[in-house]
Amino acid sequence: MQPTKSQSLTTDFFEDLYRENPDPWQFATSEYEAQKYATTLNALPRDRYESAFEIGGSIGIFTERLANRCDSLLSVDVSSIAQEQAKQRCQHLNHIDFQIMSVPDEFPDDYFDLIVLSEVGYYWCWDDFYKAQNLLVDRLNPQGHLAIVHWIVDARVLPLTGDEVHDSFLQLVPDQLTHLHSLTTDKYRLDLFEKP
Repeated sequence: MQPTKSQSLTTDFFEDLYRENPDPWQFATSEYEAQKYATTLNALPRDRYESAFEIGGSIGIFTERLANRCDSLLSVDVSSIAQEQAKQRCQHLNHIDFQIMSVPDEFPDDYFDLIVLSEVGYYWCWDDFYKAQNLLVDRLNPQGHLAIVHWIVDARVLPLTGDEVHDSFLQLVPDQLTHLHSLTTDKYRLDLFEKP
């Protein structure tokens, strides 16, 4: 099923992708992804976080690196196929909790010092995006950090663009979030926020 602008991408869409290719975005081999992961980790203001939440952990490449900066990490994904790979990759790290979860319809009850939304926001339609955005801000602890990173090259089949996702979070400044850092490359955009 092809995505539409008015609907979020479904679990079946992602399961089909991973069924056809265990690493459809070349997370394990892409120089672009490796550089983006390093840049994202370098942008985080703290060396260590007590509790972190990663939305869309996929096959666990970034999850494994992020876990080295966290006392506890909840990594969620809609794809059980992808998450099985992540569990295998991260089996030596017992402080990661893996869960199948379809944000924003499902969301953890916990509060977090760090939330990472990377390459996920543009898969939601506007209604789901706003619902997720409100939950993310609500479940971020005071002085907690929100890191968002998205591909900004035009992808016409996705409900939203990377720029729309980032611009929408910037609209929450200064009332709900403080903007700490911004980086725009020719392929992706990174913004870091803190909750007052």
